[in-house]
Formats: sequence, structure tokens, C-alpha cells
Amino acid sequence: MSETPDKKVNAEAAEESSSAVVVPEAGPVSKWLKQQGFEHDSLDPDHVGIEQIGVESLALPMVIAALKSDGFDYLQCQGGYDEGPGERLVCFYHLLAMEDQLQAFEAGNDSSLREVRVKVFLSREGTPTIPSIYGLFRGADWQERETYDMYGIQFEGHPHPKRLLMPEDWKGWPLRKDYVQPDFFEMQDAF
Repeated sequence: MSETPDKKVNAEAAEESSSAVVVPEAGPVSKWLKQQGFEHDSLDPDHVGIEQIGVESLALPMVIAALKSDGFDYLQCQGGYDEGPGERLVCFYHLLAMEDQLQAFEAGNDSSLREVRVKVFLSREGTPTIPSIYGLFRGADWQERETYDMYGIQFEGHPHPKRLLMPEDWKGWPLRKDYVQPDFFEMQDAF
């Protein structure tokens, strides 16, 4: 039994649409960054609709400084995650425009909180390194140290680049998905 021409055209169109790369629509922060001349990738919004952008490691301090000058004056969270064994490590920064929100609240206006998440994708090979934003947001101090401690991402220019949660002599990065836990348990002194 042969296919009708309509079925063949529909099958080819479905195949083309499934293999096409869909570029997410740029949000307001992404559009503003493009106007300012900052190269970045527009990523899909997260599950609650927060705009996400991807930047190169070396461009991170400049992009964060630009966002801070645009009113994103609060680093709510900095962290990392592992996409899986053999995949990339991700370092993220969640920024809020708190001053805008406070001014709207004082004026009695209903406004939605302006927020954005900036992501840097890193290879897990070698020593993943990213510039520290401690100079822009002092709150990044312990958050960057925790990301280093758990994922092995080093923050160039951080004033205290040492482990925060694990002992100084700990080997490996416990939250990486390819981490192999040691087969020994060290007894702690009871006193």
C-alpha cells in the first residue's frame, strides 16, 4: 500500500519541525542587554516564568555589573548544579530588583518583582574556572565557596577560595553526579 501525497508531505513537515532548533523568545532583560551590546543566549524561562540568560564565563562580571546598574541590586542566590555524568556543570546567579519593588510598594502600586537568572555553562574537564562576583555582591562570598566545595568550580579573584562545608583535605566534589564516595568511614573522636 502506497502513501498518498498529502500523508507524505505531512510526514516530511512533522520530521522537519521536530528537528528544527527552537530559539526562545528574548525577554525584557535579554532585550535590554542586547541594546547595551552584551552578547548572551536567551534561554527558556524556568517553570515559574523567570527569565534566564546564558553568558560566557569571561563576560560574567561585565553582564552582572550591567544588570546591577539596571536595578538588579540584590543577589538572592548563587549556586551550581551538574547536568549529569559527562555533561556540563552550571553556575547560576539569581538577581532581584529590590529597590524598584520597594519604591512601587511605597507608592502603593502593584508591581511584579523584576528578577532574572544568569547561567554560565562550564566543561567538567580540567579545572572549571569562572570570575568571582564578590566585588559586586559581597553576599556571593559563602555562596561561591559552597559551589566550589560541592562542584569544584573555582572562582578567580575570590578573597577566600577554600572549602566551606567539607574538610580541607577532602578529595573530590560530592555533588557532582560522577562522584564516587570513598569506601571508608573515619571515626571521629568523641571528645
